[in-house]
Amino acid sequence: MKPIHIITLIAFLASLGSIVCGLILEVDYSEKLIGFGVLGLFLVVFPLFSYYRWKGKDAKDYMLTKENLAKMRENQRENKY
Repeated sequence: MKPIHIITLIAFLASLGSIVCGLILEVDYSEKLIGFGVLGLFLVVFPLFSYYRWKGKDAKDYMLTKENLAKMRENQRENKY
């Protein structure tokens, strides 16, 4: 397993654990636990996951350019018949 996988998994489990503890435990700072868990998901886990998944890929392949729209229309015509 790659280190980026391990870091992402640990951050995900920590964020999820923080959210669950905030929901289950009846302490004064339970809302803060939920908030830190959500922040961890959006500021740490999602960027790490996105970086890993998009590494080595060209973003232009996923943009709606005139060339890509033409390819999509051509593929639809071919698959229609």
